[in-house]
Order: sequence, then C-alpha cells, then structure tokens
Amino acid sequence: MKRKKTIVVMPAYQAETTLERTVADIPDGLADEIIVVDDCSSDRTAQVGRDLGLTVIVHETNKGYGANQKTCYREALARGADIVIMIHPDYQYDSRLAPHLIRFIADDYFDIMLGSRIRTRAEALAGGMPIWKYLSNRLLTITENVLLGQNLSEYHTGYRAYSRRVLETIPWQRNSDDFAFDAQFLAQAIYFGFKIAEIPVPVRYMAEASSINWRRSVTYGLENLKVIGQLWLHRLGLVRSPLFLPVHDDARQEPAGKTTE
Repeated sequence: MKRKKTIVVMPAYQAETTLERTVADIPDGLADEIIVVDDCSSDRTAQVGRDLGLTVIVHETNKGYGANQKTCYREALARGADIVIMIHPDYQYDSRLAPHLIRFIADDYFDIMLGSRIRTRAEALAGGMPIWKYLSNRLLTITENVLLGQNLSEYHTGYRAYSRRVLETIPWQRNSDDFAFDAQFLAQAIYFGFKIAEIPVPVRYMAEASSINWRRSVTYGLENLKVIGQLWLHRLGLVRSPLFLPVHDDARQEPAGKTTE
C-alpha cells in the first residue's frame, strides 16, 4: 500500500522559545514536511523555523488563530498532503504521540483524530490546567455532547489530525479568523458525517504556552454555543448557514503570506 503523505502544520505566534522543543519531539520520519505559519510575531519565531529547515510562511499582518489555520491547510493541500496534523508550537501538547493520531487515519478507521487533554481530572490539573479552565471545559463539553450527539471527552483541544477528504469537504474557508474556528470545524465535521475519535494526550501548562484569559474564554464559550445553534437552525431548514453548505471550486483561495524554505 502506498504510504500516505503526512504534513505537520504549526500555527505559530510568539513561539521563539518553544518551537525547537516542539519540533524535536516529533518522531523521525513521521512528517514529509513541517509547515510553520507565523502570524506576524514580534519575536524570532520565523527565523527559528528557518534555522530548523522547516517551511516557513509569514503573515505580513496579524490575522488571528483561525486565519493562521486557513493558511496552514491551504498550503498543506497544495503540497499534496494526504494527512494533515496540527501541532501547536508552544510545547503544550506532546508531539511524541503524533504517530498514534495519524495511524487511525492512515488505516481508514477514522477521518479526524483529536488529542484530548482530559483523561482524568487529576492528570489535567497536575499538568497545570487552571481549575476554572478545567470546570468550564467540562461544562461546555457536556453541553456540546448532548446537543451534537457525540461522546467526546473534549472539543477544545488544539492537537488535531485530518484526512485530506475532510479538508476538501468542510468549508473551513468560511470559518472565523479567530478562536471560534475550531468549534466551527468540529460542528461542520459532525454535520458532514465524518468519523471522529480521540486519544489521551498529557498537556503542559507553562508561562511560554499560549492560552486565552478568562474574558476571552467566556467569549469563546458563547461562540461555541452559537455555532451549535447555527447547526441546528440549518438542519431544521429555518436558517441556512454558509458554514454547512458544500464547498464549491470558487470558494477555494490561493495560499497567503511569504514562504521561505
């Protein structure tokens, strides 16, 4: 069987101090290419990526977390990826577990794999997850499982792997350029009937790791609930949402930013 081309994408912002450690943990031979998209960082994130021999794309202005992912996926598809795995370059997630995420997709068991930070409460808190973040994660995830008919341990991980078919089917180009992107993507995946699974992944919370504050977390939670409402209104035929309409050729966009390899 022909080996599937795997590309790791890293949506980066101010990751100068953690990028090298994140990349070093990726098992040798896992990725055919590693793409770092630097969202106009003020530090040396892009230069560190170049020094490591990675493909580096730089946004000339700060576009946001969702927009960063859009560039990641456009570039990965353009470069022929069969499997795309997103790893945050802030060293919060353990890159050594990437092969386990990929294997289930490569063997056609699932279309999407998530790295869940929530295996047990003790492990999540021991990894440094703030108690308020853990409780809000639990409450929101329970609500999402009930309303979306799933049984995931969390919806909010930034450690994700997708098959090419997922990225060619889901209209993620229409998603938010901010943190709501991830919630929209999973709601779209559920709507289009893709199979989603997860594995537990230990997480490291530290000063260098990116995280949103309490205020942004409240906004993020409300955006998640809004997405679910949009999905149900669309399903019931009450309000058509472009988030859940099929992709057409004219919706595709050209890669953005400057590339240095």
